[in-house]
Amino acid sequence: MPSADRRLQARRKPRQVRAELTRERILAAAAHVFAEHGYAAGTTNRIAEHARISIGSLYQYFPNKDAILAELLVRHIDRGSWTQADRLDLSPGSLETVVRTLVRDAVDNHRDDPHLLRIMIEEASPSRELLDSIERHGRVRTAQLRELLARHPDVRVRDLDTAAELILFTVETNTHRLMAHPRTIPVETFENELVDMVTRYLRGGDGG
Repeated sequence: MPSADRRLQARRKPRQVRAELTRERILAAAAHVFAEHGYAAGTTNRIAEHARISIGSLYQYFPNKDAILAELLVRHIDRGSWTQADRLDLSPGSLETVVRTLVRDAVDNHRDDPHLLRIMIEEASPSRELLDSIERHGRVRTAQLRELLARHPDVRVRDLDTAAELILFTVETNTHRLMAHPRTIPVETFENELVDMVTRYLRGGDGG
């Protein structure tokens, strides 16, 4: 994992409602500006103008646009919880449904602005908070999936821990790539092929 870039540390953590609202305005404005103008042209001056605050006020919260983008990516990662995991059917024959729910959840978490998603993937630098969020998210999701695999009667893999990590990496990496470039493959085709691949793997290569 790359080391954290200290230039990305936010300068001010809001302690009052008004300050939190200002920070939220900056982040919302940045998302709009980056998506509309691109990252190179998405300057802090443009972000401040769109947020209707002075450039000095913006710099009270973030030292540069890299720190703003890193915070946007932190929020994107933290929103990506698997909300339906506790309600899945784990009876025999339901494995494909479990996998499809995992894949569809990943797709739904990346349906926002594909241009902004592409910028976050390609341009974001590793802040300490971002690295912590990635580690926390991966740990929670891996444990969640491993528990499901351990309880499902159709799973035939040699190592559950490795299987959970491989599946999450495969699903999330490919979903990021697809949703950042949505015209490459139809989402329905992507979902069906990825579900078939992961389901066969979990059944020990038996697709039936």
